[in-house]
Amino acid sequence: MFLWGTATASYQIEGAVTEDGRGTSIWDTFAHEPGRIRDGHTGDVACDHYRRWSEDVTLMSDLGVNSYRFSISWPRIQPEGTGKVNEAGFGFYDRLVDELCERGIVPAATLFHWDLPQALEDKGGWLNRDTAHRLAEYAGIVAERLADRVPMWITLNEPFIHMVFGYALGAHAPGRTLFLDALPTAHHQLLGHGLAVQALRAARAGQVLITNNCTPVWPASGSAEDLRAADAYDTLHNRLFNDPILTGAYPDMSAYGVAALDAVQDGDLEIIAQPLDGLGINYYNPTRIAAPATPPGPGELPFEDAGITGYPTTAFGWPVVPDGLRELLTGLRARYGDALPPVYVTENGCSQPDEPGPDGVVDDQARIAFLDGHIGAVRAAVAEGVDVRGYYVWSLLDNFEWAEGFNQRFGLVHVDFATQKRTPKASYHWLRERIAAQ
Repeated sequence: MFLWGTATASYQIEGAVTEDGRGTSIWDTFAHEPGRIRDGHTGDVACDHYRRWSEDVTLMSDLGVNSYRFSISWPRIQPEGTGKVNEAGFGFYDRLVDELCERGIVPAATLFHWDLPQALEDKGGWLNRDTAHRLAEYAGIVAERLADRVPMWITLNEPFIHMVFGYALGAHAPGRTLFLDALPTAHHQLLGHGLAVQALRAARAGQVLITNNCTPVWPASGSAEDLRAADAYDTLHNRLFNDPILTGAYPDMSAYGVAALDAVQDGDLEIIAQPLDGLGINYYNPTRIAAPATPPGPGELPFEDAGITGYPTTAFGWPVVPDGLRELLTGLRARYGDALPPVYVTENGCSQPDEPGPDGVVDDQARIAFLDGHIGAVRAAVAEGVDVRGYYVWSLLDNFEWAEGFNQRFGLVHVDFATQKRTPKASYHWLRERIAAQ
């Protein structure tokens, strides 16, 4: 069965950040630091999904999707990131999962979508190897409670983005600016993934995946310098997080002055490279890379973003390149061959400046064109031999878009954040017809 779904993340939609025993996450802390989030927005209320979850499941059911990818709030389950379990937090997910199952919607649960308990960040966060073990502990606790009804599990969401924006550049929580010194967080996240896989298998948790954000990398020219720069970027963005999982080895990091990741210990790669039931891929756009204008010095990056022109753009300014998804999927198949498990496109979508018109209709034709093109790209990749088993639109709802606050709208459903009124957009109705026609 091909899975047609939508995706969300806990901090972006749930709200209720202090209710029913939930602990503090790094995003609670970060969002309340002045100047971190555009317009001072926070996820304190977000889409109020914690209270309105039944209404949102009805929206999914009416849309006709047969799967829903959501994330579980770690601090809602373990307020301190370890030890004591918060039963009230589990109650929320029990109710949500039960309703999904009753509606015939396959729950796909992501364990970690960036909302690390603040108590763990206070001990070093993903710079601390112990956080990997805490993720495994949490995975076992959650699977023991929900695995009887949740058949698909995703350990991590986009560890590359969390490393770069959270620990290297400081644009996301926890707001650290370590640049290349953030590399240990790559290994510790991947180690946590492997340990969580073990915990999920022990709990008989069904299908287990990881979701990586990947991008086709285009050199700015055919020069040797630009080709080397593009290869270096591909290594950092794509291969650093795919190679250890699929081949059991890290790629050559010498372009970054790194002979080997110091954080790696004996046996780690065997833990990381356990067989998976699928690979989640999030795709938004390709990346065009050039060599830096001057040779990089120690600690400086061996590439620069050359930008992509000649394509439509989203409200974020990202180029809309549907064929990039086909290129990415077929490229993964060519690179990893039989080591590549079945692929699920776990996020794909676009931000547009959506507002209801005088008639109350949100006529988001640009999103319809985006989805039509990218669904076509998935079909083309399948025709070329890629085993793609699911496609999830980001996102069901307009939500808290991290550092952009509520200023970027990705939803199939418009949310008036002042009233929490939900209004299905034209793209929602288009996708419903598209799914029904399959």
